[in-house]
Amino acid sequence: MRILDRYILSRFVFNFFSSFVILMFIFIFQTIWLFIDDLAGKGLDIIIIGKFLFYLMPDLTEKVLPLTVLLSSILTFGTFAESYEFAAMKASGISLQRSMLSLIIFVTILGCVTFFFANNVIPLSQRKIYNLRKNIAKVKPAAAVTEGIFSDFEAADMNIKVDQKYGDNDRFLKNVIIHEKSKTNVNTTVIKAKSGELISSEDSDILQLVLTDGYYHKDAASRNSKNKLKYPFVLAHFDTYTMNIDLSELNNVDMEEERDISTAKMKNITRLSKDIDSIRNDNFRIVRAFSKNIRGRMGMFVPIQLKDTATAKNKEKIKKDTALTAQITKNLANKEKRDSLKKNILHIFPEWQRIQIMSSANNTVTGILASVQGKEEEMQKRYKNYNMHILSLHNKYALAFSCIILFFVGAPLGAIIRKGGLGLPMVIAIILFLIYYFIGVFAGNYAKENNIHPMLGAWMSTLIMLPLGIFLTKRATEDKGMVNFGIVTDFFKNLIKKRNKANDN
Repeated sequence: MRILDRYILSRFVFNFFSSFVILMFIFIFQTIWLFIDDLAGKGLDIIIIGKFLFYLMPDLTEKVLPLTVLLSSILTFGTFAESYEFAAMKASGISLQRSMLSLIIFVTILGCVTFFFANNVIPLSQRKIYNLRKNIAKVKPAAAVTEGIFSDFEAADMNIKVDQKYGDNDRFLKNVIIHEKSKTNVNTTVIKAKSGELISSEDSDILQLVLTDGYYHKDAASRNSKNKLKYPFVLAHFDTYTMNIDLSELNNVDMEEERDISTAKMKNITRLSKDIDSIRNDNFRIVRAFSKNIRGRMGMFVPIQLKDTATAKNKEKIKKDTALTAQITKNLANKEKRDSLKKNILHIFPEWQRIQIMSSANNTVTGILASVQGKEEEMQKRYKNYNMHILSLHNKYALAFSCIILFFVGAPLGAIIRKGGLGLPMVIAIILFLIYYFIGVFAGNYAKENNIHPMLGAWMSTLIMLPLGIFLTKRATEDKGMVNFGIVTDFFKNLIKKRNKANDN
């Protein structure tokens, strides 16, 4: 039996690694098209591009590994069934579960390795790829001017927008708008020109921008408060205007430079668990503080001051106040009495004061609603960040279990379809993987928006595949097909016969 176990394991391992390499190359080329804007036209050498792709590979493993397990298990057992090797095993008294034993051990070990990989390697690669992309975007900023949108030159404290780029290396610009920022990061200078030209060399740290036929507008700063109210500015027309932009800080970029940026995918389980508790406590603290602020602004739920109960007179007064409070509460619970009480209270004041009271109440409610809406947008972002941390934490566990679950889907499925090679098994594997992948994507998006619990969003695709794996394993063990259509056809045949007899009678 050990010889057979080694044979099955060797066939599966061969299919696993060959499928993994092929699928990884496919996903790498697909990813290159997604990041072509970060790589093309930047003057990057092959080493930097190689680092970029190398750092992307761990992230791609999240997609490639489940598909590889599914495809290799279908290929292995499909080939066994097609060449009647699986039938020979059954004739020798070896069941499907026994033939899968060595592979179950292998896939379990693979799941543990996948969990370690997702917890340690993928967060590190995410940080590396983020920093590398930021550094690549700083190289050759002359190529970073995009048509139709404002391109931000942080080192030069300016934004540039052009309608069209044309000519050699897109160095000629049409309809140029430039916003220059002051030291306080305010756009105080606006330059508009009908055309422009970028003049620079690969080795130069100076980008020369020559503008023609335009206007120069700048808000003039004044120390006199009276002049500030007049909003003084400087306006000039120019035929030719040359700007020299120092790009030494941009072009002198270390591609391995680390930035103190951390997202949910860049953290391991220990860090995620701590941050989840910290973010949850911060959210509760902010909500409680905001609720207290709103109560203070509205004057609601103000506690009654306790009076000195040393004398009988004060005791009697407390009883009266308590009775009055209870009566007011009872009246407020009844809508008719509440409306009557409101009219009676307003009736006490003269008409001009009533208008002031209603206006003040309206302004207070409007301000509070505006505050609530602003805080709602802030809390939505904070809760989305909180959900992403929980989702990332459970995704690490779900990825490891998905390898095991998809093996129990692919192995019996291969024994049922009895086809080897890269034809039908590849089609079935891709269809099942797309179902698994898109369920995971949709569930993850719903979880981020707090429509479902983030833990369910991480596990949903795996939990849906679990009953499918149990069903297929049971069908393959009983040597049955995918679906028994005989019961369905017999039902309709009997139904037609009964109708025919009823019509004859």
